[in-house]
Amino acid sequence: MLSIASAVVAYLIGSLSFAVLVSRVFGLADPRTYGSNNPGATNVLRSGNKAAAALTLLGDAIKGWLAVFLAESFAPQLGLTQSDIALVALAVVVGHMWPVFFRFKGGKGVATAAGVLFALNIWVGLATLLVWMIVTLLLRISSLSALCAAMASPVVAYRFIGHTETVAVVAIIAALLIYRHKRNIIGLLSGKESRIGQRVK
Repeated sequence: MLSIASAVVAYLIGSLSFAVLVSRVFGLADPRTYGSNNPGATNVLRSGNKAAAALTLLGDAIKGWLAVFLAESFAPQLGLTQSDIALVALAVVVGHMWPVFFRFKGGKGVATAAGVLFALNIWVGLATLLVWMIVTLLLRISSLSALCAAMASPVVAYRFIGHTETVAVVAIIAALLIYRHKRNIIGLLSGKESRIGQRVK
């Protein structure tokens, strides 16, 4: 029961959409109503408010890290196994993608997944972040950077973590990220995908 309760708490943490919350604080339009309609940092940046975008990115990443960190910290007291912690990692990302507080209309999970990876293993987080940064600096296409990082993450997790269930969860998270980017994949194939920082027209 404690493992299920931990996953539910992680899901609720993930359901806090910082793109929507931060936009409200800054008096910006709901990010679900413009640009890509995605409540994420990249879309908030299209509003032209860099501070709001940065806070969105930070908030979404921290909630992913926090959920896993708490599970790992209280694992001895609660009797949580590594598999339970892996389930928490998946639950917080699912919460971000399908948040109960926002009618299940969430973001693509890139920042939250990054926070999860850093909590699971710092080397996995750094290696995946490096992939994202290289693609971003070279091409400045957020979706392509996210897709490349997602595809690299299970391989990196297998190298540095090794725990079968955890690697499997990282692979599932990667698959979910790719699924959530299906419209972006179509845009990439048609050459119509927007670049980072492009303002809403």
